[in-house]
Amino acid sequence: MNAAGARGGNEVESDLQNWRDIFYTSRDGLRLYSRHYSAPTASQRPVVCIPGLTRNARDFHILATHLSDPANPRARDVYAVDLRGRGRSARDPNWKNYNVQMEMLDVLDLMTVAGLHKPAIIGTSRGGLIAMLMATARPASMGAVVLNDIGPVIERDGLTRIVAYTGRVPLPASWREAASLVESMNKRYFPALPAGDWEHLARDWFDDANGRPANSYDQNLAKTMSLLDGPAATFWPQFEALSYLPTFALRGELSDVLSDQTLHEMRVRHPRLETLVVPGQGHAPLLREPETCRAIADFLAAAEG
Repeated sequence: MNAAGARGGNEVESDLQNWRDIFYTSRDGLRLYSRHYSAPTASQRPVVCIPGLTRNARDFHILATHLSDPANPRARDVYAVDLRGRGRSARDPNWKNYNVQMEMLDVLDLMTVAGLHKPAIIGTSRGGLIAMLMATARPASMGAVVLNDIGPVIERDGLTRIVAYTGRVPLPASWREAASLVESMNKRYFPALPAGDWEHLARDWFDDANGRPANSYDQNLAKTMSLLDGPAATFWPQFEALSYLPTFALRGELSDVLSDQTLHEMRVRHPRLETLVVPGQGHAPLLREPETCRAIADFLAAAEG
């Protein structure tokens, strides 16, 4: 495995780039990508951010900037990954490799390349499932975990909605059209989001190709969405494997993926679980507003011990 730096990123952020691009090779030979937000004087535990099914490292830009801010005495290095087939990571010629087991190995490969020892993992949706799997497969690999709107039970309504759009969203012809599309798909779950933020989200959720929106993930991901063919899987053993770790579970108040009932049961089964309900947001909380960023920073600081 190897790593190399190069300038890049979405056009909207390129003039203000505060991260280093890392390209590394997975154990099966795929070229993968991560952003590294460096805090040169940091003595705190580093963080690895893992996005959701069709999402990418850009989702964590605001949170990573907050956590790595050199003016913050609790600053820490942050790595935000593009899972294989997403963002700037290579598409896998075998779509069956788009599974949480293989993606977990990719994250572990990054940790090896970057020399990370017991980092905190922040996992949004599928990224949280990867964190739970890591707790069973490599229990000594993590120091703390933040689960963003994901738990051992995935609500069928939310799963159905995700299946419906994965690989099926029409490609917008312009950034204005992209913003309108993102708003129409998500306004119900983020009703208080300021109108001007929809284009920012669109630029996170789509790649930029010569000034126009492009797909940010391999459309073959749709072939992996077979969970509706039978009873919904649950992940209680994987979640309970986190019981030895400080764990912080976020739930969007309007989430259709993580229910209040499941969050309550998570508190019962995990003696060290802290929770936060993010008001006015659905699946998954955007991790952009100052209050949520501060709550995560406070949790990570408390987990150092």
